Amino acid sequence: MTQTISLIETSFADAIAVITQATELPEQTRRHWATSLRQIAKLSGRPLELMPARYSAIRANPIQLHQVPAGLTAKTLANHKSNVKAALLWLAREKGVPKKGAPLSPAWEQLRAKITNSLVRARLSSFMRFLSANNVSPEQVEEAVVDRFVEYRAKTGKPVDDAFRRLLARAWNANVGPAGWPRQRLREPPIKAAVDIAWEDFPEGLRRDLDQYLQGLTRIRRSRTGQRIRPLKPSTIRTRRAELQAAARMAVKCGVPVEALNSFSALLAPAVVEKVLEAYWQRNGETPKLFTIDLAARFLAIAKETQCLDEPACERLDEMRRDLDERRPTGMTDKNLAVIRQVLTPGVWERVVNLPFAMMRIARSQQASAPARAALAAQLAVAIAILTFAPVRLANLTAIKLGFNLIKPDGPESNYWLVFPDYDVKNRVKLEYPLEPSVTRLIDEYVNEFRPALMRSSNEDWLFPGQTGGMKGKTCLSGQITDRIYRATGMRMTVHQFRHAAGAIILKRRPGEYELVRRLLGHRNVQTTIKAYVGLENIQASKIFADIVKECMADGLEPAA
Repeated sequence: MTQTISLIETSFADAIAVITQATELPEQTRRHWATSLRQIAKLSGRPLELMPARYSAIRANPIQLHQVPAGLTAKTLANHKSNVKAALLWLAREKGVPKKGAPLSPAWEQLRAKITNSLVRARLSSFMRFLSANNVSPEQVEEAVVDRFVEYRAKTGKPVDDAFRRLLARAWNANVGPAGWPRQRLREPPIKAAVDIAWEDFPEGLRRDLDQYLQGLTRIRRSRTGQRIRPLKPSTIRTRRAELQAAARMAVKCGVPVEALNSFSALLAPAVVEKVLEAYWQRNGETPKLFTIDLAARFLAIAKETQCLDEPACERLDEMRRDLDERRPTGMTDKNLAVIRQVLTPGVWERVVNLPFAMMRIARSQQASAPARAALAAQLAVAIAILTFAPVRLANLTAIKLGFNLIKPDGPESNYWLVFPDYDVKNRVKLEYPLEPSVTRLIDEYVNEFRPALMRSSNEDWLFPGQTGGMKGKTCLSGQITDRIYRATGMRMTVHQFRHAAGAIILKRRPGEYELVRRLLGHRNVQTTIKAYVGLENIQASKIFADIVKECMADGLEPAA
């Protein structure tokens, strides 16, 4: 049975009780403060009893709240934040609520006074207050007590990870030794080592083979089946180099002599690969992570491409790959699922879809007084509008050219089509998206009225021109889109997550039609689509069942009270 966690200090619930009984305050102030405390706790998704009535503990929380999902105006939310701050500061000043949490017992106060380093004192402060409030003496501190403290922090909404516990243990252990401090040391979670062995210390043959392999990735090449493979980007080659160097270091950690790794054939030998993959798997835990699974496939691909192993050895590598691939997770990450839940919540996606037209109205109103700001707003409005109808990848979005990717097939009065030839798409699938008249009008207004202010004497055809010529940078455009959507809707959404949103919306209206999603997103194989979106079937099943229950309730079949 899980133990109920209660605060060791004054909570929002306690604060409301004190405020409502404070006759020295005007009745209106008491009412407003109590209402705001309840509202901020509600918006934070935490019970009043688990919200500490200490401004230093919660001040970061209201800042992260957004007025749109809360159903409030910006002014109303700001008023609630201001009331909470005033209430908590009044409690600290007038009612003696500690500004830094639960008070320390004399024993802990004396121990804290022995700490001369201010940083160490700050790191141990909340730990000491927790122990003091739970009547744990300094001599009773052990790992089980630290576990209780970590559980308390997690249950009260404060971040806890190995880094936090490591810093806490270091701060405690730094004081062990001088008279008066407990002799018990705390365990420090190990930190991931940096580079254990320099790459230059590996045999020259392995380093030469790696350089030659990576150099080959910069050129157009053919697969064993004759398929044309395009060169990899420099960033991908840097990642590939780091992966293989890390694998070589892992092999040494597993007991393989460094001098034995004198070539690719030595590094990719099945016996060595098996040790490396097993070590990564053990580090991952019970389930291997995608990096480990993909690394097995990478080893096999390199062995075949460089022909450094014979057929039986390659077959052994393929067995390892298949074994790990069976454990490949399907569906979306938790981060993407969180976005999908928002997208499928009534009203949320409508805010995103309508945002470009609201942004364009703002751009029109600012064009005379702030032309550069207005042009940027219009540019982002067009980018978001395109993504809602044509969820392309970021690389394609930034590379849109007028007259090439964005065309009007039937002349100036027809609607735009967004087209990408197969050689410009990641998986070599041609994409074509006919755009709606409303989006066409939005693009035309941007191109004719606002885009010239962003050209800066350039005469290039990029839909989204950069400040110094060429197209706008991917990182810049992506960050601006995410930021503008969040500011207007309260939803954090990247450019790539428009693709996940599109798939979820289609499957909501047309359950099971993965082929339709595949065609929209330009996947080469429908199995790729199914693996990515298979988790949404549970959401759809739950929604269908909820509708059935709702129909029964409408027919007067509600359960008896």
